[in-house]
Amino acid sequence: MNQAAYTRLFSPLRLDGLRLKNRITMAPLYLGYAAQGGKVSPLLLSHYRLMARSGAALVVVENASITPGGSGGTRTIRVDHNRCLQQLRWLSDAVKEEGALSALQINHAGRFARVNDPVAPSAVPVFDRTPRALLRREIKTIGKQFASAAWRVREAGFDLVELHGGTGYLLSQFVSPRTNLRDDIYGGSLENRMRFPLEVVKRVKDTVGDMPVGYRFLADEWLPDGIGLEESRVFAGALEEAGVAYLSVMGGTYESFFLPEVVERSRKPGYMAPLAETVRREVSVPVIAAGRISTPSLAESILEKGQADLIGLARMLWVDPDWVNKAREGRDASIVKCSPKCNACMELVMQGKPAYCPKWRKEKRTEYRAMFY
Repeated sequence: MNQAAYTRLFSPLRLDGLRLKNRITMAPLYLGYAAQGGKVSPLLLSHYRLMARSGAALVVVENASITPGGSGGTRTIRVDHNRCLQQLRWLSDAVKEEGALSALQINHAGRFARVNDPVAPSAVPVFDRTPRALLRREIKTIGKQFASAAWRVREAGFDLVELHGGTGYLLSQFVSPRTNLRDDIYGGSLENRMRFPLEVVKRVKDTVGDMPVGYRFLADEWLPDGIGLEESRVFAGALEEAGVAYLSVMGGTYESFFLPEVVERSRKPGYMAPLAETVRREVSVPVIAAGRISTPSLAESILEKGQADLIGLARMLWVDPDWVNKAREGRDASIVKCSPKCNACMELVMQGKPAYCPKWRKEKRTEYRAMFY
C-alpha cells in the first residue's frame, strides 16, 4: 500500500484555528523520563524530539502536575511554578523545531497522587489508602491552579493545552458516581458531578484566551459502579458547549486496568475505538481515538467508519518512531509492533523506573538504561 490508500489518515484537519498536517497525534504517555523532582532531562528532550520527528501532526507531552500535592510521582513533569517555565520552553521548542504542533497535558492526580496527604472529591479508599475529602475552598484553589498552569503552558510556547480528565485522575473523580459521594453542589446528580471540571474548563479558557484547550476524556471506567457511556455522553456534550477544542477518548482507570477482562480487551487492536465512536455521535468537535491502533490500515478504517476524526498513537509510536513515515511510504510490513502480551514498560513505570522497550535494538536499550539505571 502507499499513501494514496490512506487518504484520510494523511489528510489535513483544522483544529480550533490550527492546521494539523495529518490525522495522527501522539497521545500522552508517561515513561518516567523526567529527572527526579519533575525536571526536564536530556532523555525527556531527546524522546520528544524523536516523537515530533516521526511525522505526527500533534505531540501531546505527558501529564504535568499543577501542584506538588497532585503529583503522580517524583518523575512527573511540573508546571506548578514560574520556575518551571524555562524547562517547559525547552520541551515546546524540541517538538516544534521538528515540525509538529505541541501540546502539554496538565493534571491533578487526586486520590492517585503519590503524596502523604492525597485529596479527592470524597474519602473513597484506593490501594490501601484513603484520600481526604476536599473542602469547598480547596476545590476553588485547585481550579485556580489549573488556570495558572495553563497560563504557563501558553507562556512556554505550546500550541495547545490539554486537561487530563482520564485515567481516573481528579477531574474524572468528580464526575464518577463511584468516587464522588459528596452531598453539596459538587456531588449527587450528574449535573453537580460535572460542575468542577466544567468550572476548570471555563477558568482555563478565560486565562489562555484563544489558545485551544483539549480534554482527555474518560468515557467508561470499566467498573460496575463507575461512570459509563450513558452519563459520559451527556458530559461530552457539556464539554463541547464549554468550548473544548477536542475530546481525546479513553477507557479504564488504575483500578480497572489490571482486571482480567480489561487486560484481555486491551490486547485487541483498536479496543477503545468504539468508545470514541459513541462520543463522536454526541459532539461536533474533533474526537481522538487511541488504544492499540497498531497498523495504518486499522487507523484508516477507524477514520473511514467515522469512529473518530484523529488517531492517537502512544506506545505504537514509542516502539517504532518511524510508524508514520513507514505508513506514508507503504512500508507497513516493516512497522515494529507493540506486543499485546508484553507489559514490560508498564511494569517498569509502576516500579518508579524509566521505561524501555524489549523490542528496541540492544544499542538503544543500553543507551536508555545507562541514563537512569
